[in-house]
Amino acid sequence: MRIDIISVVPELLNSPFNASILKRAIDAKLAEIHVHNLRDFASDQYNSIDDYQFGGGAGMVMMVEPIDKCITKLKSERDYDEIIYLSPDGDSFNQSIANQLSLHQNIIILCGHYKGVDQRVRDHLVTREISIGDYVLSGGELAAAVVCDAIIRLIPGVLGNETSALTDSFQDDLLAPPIYTRPRSYNNWDVPELLFSGNFPEIEAWREAQAIARTKAKRPDLWADDSD
Repeated sequence: MRIDIISVVPELLNSPFNASILKRAIDAKLAEIHVHNLRDFASDQYNSIDDYQFGGGAGMVMMVEPIDKCITKLKSERDYDEIIYLSPDGDSFNQSIANQLSLHQNIIILCGHYKGVDQRVRDHLVTREISIGDYVLSGGELAAAVVCDAIIRLIPGVLGNETSALTDSFQDDLLAPPIYTRPRSYNNWDVPELLFSGNFPEIEAWREAQAIARTKAKRPDLWADDSD
């Protein structure tokens, strides 16, 4: 998988892709991340990529021209499955969307900044808009890192245990059940005896029941959606 990220402040993305699982995926050539500085596609000597909005109002707006130039250049080199704009009013990012995107070969992610982008970018250049939550960030770079992390960890070979991602929270619209490791007892806090029984069908039934109970208690919205 190849992900091209278009950013006004590409240096914000140096760290997320240089450690842990994402770095291992890139080193193993299971994923490619290419960050493009939007200012490289500006048309004036000041490398301007934003301007005042027509009609007045507070906040600068990212211009359509440099964004179009960058996307056009990338599309001339390969086909893209999605061109995603990260926006507070996009579709709420969830595990289902991450699963869908992980099956693609090439994705462009456009990071918003300032007040946002010229509406013509949204109308004519992007194919999907995604939000990582009901709040506003200074820019889309951190959101892009979140989306990339969620997608890349699903690529076969990225995680050491292929079943690990399949048992994460939200994969089946349920929160994950409780998990335990050594020591068996600590400060008189004991691990449930059932987990040592060797009766794996019974253990799996217990885990499912725990996942359902946890989802009902902590995320009733998920349970309501799953029950519809």
